[in-house]
Amino acid sequence: MKTLIHSFVPLIFLICVSFSCTTGKDPGITVKEIPGENRVDIAIDGELFTSYTWPETLEKPVLYPLKPASGKIVTRGFPLDPRPGERVDHPHHVGHWFNYGDVNGLDFWNNSYAIAEEKKPHYGTIHHEKILKTTVDKEKGVLEVEASWRNYRDEVLLKENTTFIFRGDSDTRSIERHTILTALEDSVVFRDNKEGMIAIRMDRAFEFPSDKPEAFTDSEGNITEVKVVNNEGRNGRYLSSEGITGEEVWGTRAKWMSLSAEKEGEKISVAIIDHPGNPGYPTYWHARTYGLFSANPLGQAVFSNGEQHMNFTLAPGQSAGFKYMIWIKSGDFASKEELEEVFNRFSH
Repeated sequence: MKTLIHSFVPLIFLICVSFSCTTGKDPGITVKEIPGENRVDIAIDGELFTSYTWPETLEKPVLYPLKPASGKIVTRGFPLDPRPGERVDHPHHVGHWFNYGDVNGLDFWNNSYAIAEEKKPHYGTIHHEKILKTTVDKEKGVLEVEASWRNYRDEVLLKENTTFIFRGDSDTRSIERHTILTALEDSVVFRDNKEGMIAIRMDRAFEFPSDKPEAFTDSEGNITEVKVVNNEGRNGRYLSSEGITGEEVWGTRAKWMSLSAEKEGEKISVAIIDHPGNPGYPTYWHARTYGLFSANPLGQAVFSNGEQHMNFTLAPGQSAGFKYMIWIKSGDFASKEELEEVFNRFSH
């Protein structure tokens, strides 16, 4: 198992949301900061793809929403923009994010507006600091940002530098995320924890049918407890590189995982792909049937029933890097062969 830690040369954390092919068409990518609104909009061919946003109501910056080439949203709206029929659980699940459940004893994963003030000292917050650069060319748009991982006393544990690279074609949309995490004055320990690390909270269509009472929101954000389950529109399906399907994928290791669904008559697949150079490769999957789609390379004990452990540590001044790809395809479901090809191209 490689850990990719270096004291002098920061390593890169790469998330690639979709792996797009070249079609010869100029995608017309724009990366535009919206003054006074705490967000940067990324559009392709004049249509919003996603936004990098850090609203005051969140405890971390996120990419929200995520849209494939068809324009149908694949991320849940709640809590930023509730849509009728959505679950209202886990208010810390917003769009696409990157954080962890135990960093020097602080919970960055579960922090949200729902945490009582007296409990806030047990949670960490990721602050967007500044936009470093935006550039565009015929093939891609680039956004570079700086963030800091802080405790309740506003002391910085980790410095984060992230570069997002946005691409798209007629069938795919892609986001590469290059993130460098650097420990500052003190050592930083990512203690073995199931809550992590690279995640997307998916739209209702990507959920599995349920047989339990749930809480849902209406178009005004009002919450209603529903005792009779309505599974209309839910048709999510997981597939792992190891051939495991359905809810059985949770807690397993795999080099990639796809989550597919048919939404409003269109077939869409989203896949997160691990890289052989990453810590904990192949990653464990914290992939739930209610719409949480997450890869966790650092939490191992809970997934292995205590047979494996990992406490990932950065000494002062050290940086860590990871590489991931999330592949989004619209128009048809991704096949195992297609995902293997994407993995092979990415891993080499």
